[in-house]
Amino acid sequence: MTKQSGSLYVVATPIGNLADISQRAINTLTQVSCIAAEDTRHSGKLLQHLGISNRLLALHDHNEKQRAASIIEKCLAGEDIALISDAGTPLISDPGYSLVRLCREAGVPVVPIPGPCALITALCAAGLPTDKFQFIGFLAPKSSQRQTQLAAVPDNAGTIISYDTARRILDTLQDVVAVFGAERQLVLAKELTKTFEHFACGTAADITAWLTEDPQRCQGEMVLMIAPAPAKADEDISEAVQRTLKILLAELPLKQAAALTAQIHNEKKNALYQLALSWQS
Repeated sequence: MTKQSGSLYVVATPIGNLADISQRAINTLTQVSCIAAEDTRHSGKLLQHLGISNRLLALHDHNEKQRAASIIEKCLAGEDIALISDAGTPLISDPGYSLVRLCREAGVPVVPIPGPCALITALCAAGLPTDKFQFIGFLAPKSSQRQTQLAAVPDNAGTIISYDTARRILDTLQDVVAVFGAERQLVLAKELTKTFEHFACGTAADITAWLTEDPQRCQGEMVLMIAPAPAKADEDISEAVQRTLKILLAELPLKQAAALTAQIHNEKKNALYQLALSWQS
């Protein structure tokens, strides 16, 4: 890693199973000058397990912008610095964005060392559509804020993915029902890559029942995935709505016609878009 200007290495670390650390990540954490960590005590245990004795400095939400200047200075002087979070890939609902942005502005190379990420780990095993999804991070602490967040997700976003905490997951499931209805299919992933990894599937009521059967199930951070709304069949869309859509399709592009029809009739634009596509095939 010796070179004229140092680099910032964004290093993914295990989200549970310590065997998921990559050899490249181990090599990087061993060779850099120091490691910027979200929680030095937590990361110290990981480094001890890996047999790595390297200097740690704290970088978290409260000091990131102030700490960034000294890290950039070190890199410009030729030092290599690694950035890690408590678990998974830094910046994904974790600190690091300001540091990475400022490093790029200062001309410091930023090198990703890929590895575990809770949202991708959960999605790939959930059995929900993976061709299109929207990650919305941690949901807000208040119910009204959560419902606003969920309602703001576009109809055509695909699978919706959020992180949640044990103390409010039951309330979040109620908010999902309020926004998407009681029949929307969900998958809740918890204890990912750990001994008691589990994927709970079904409606909000199904998952609530599973969680409340055993209080120990409401522990740890969780990944909540919301299936896309099922496409409406032609017979589920009224003749009046279909007539409006056909008239507008004669004059407007498909996407614009579907959006305008949805606005006129208070319908879901994605359902109308899919219907219009079926007419053209």
